[in-house]
Amino acid sequence: MNNVDLGIWGKLTRGVIFLLLLAGVLLVFLAYLPLIRQNERYRQQIQLLDAQIQKVDAANRQLQSEINALRNNPQAIELLAREKLGYARPDETVIRFEESSTNRATRH
Repeated sequence: MNNVDLGIWGKLTRGVIFLLLLAGVLLVFLAYLPLIRQNERYRQQIQLLDAQIQKVDAANRQLQSEINALRNNPQAIELLAREKLGYARPDETVIRFEESSTNRATRH
């Protein structure tokens, strides 16, 4: 039977041990805090890059669709020739609108 009441010294010893454990946990947390912050920055950067990847993938799908249309659809080729090169059928009249010189001066 070793239940000796140490009085205040027993309570102080338990308090000191608790404070030492708390200080140890706090030191570990403070040691890892820069890594935690860096990890959060990396996660934000990953989210931004994922968003950029999604945009590029969407643009890639659109371009691939256009390529497939130009390879396999003669009407798409005709439409592109009409729009980009100004081609027309023999019985059609092409009207082109040009910007006035005052509008061009204000644009950059």
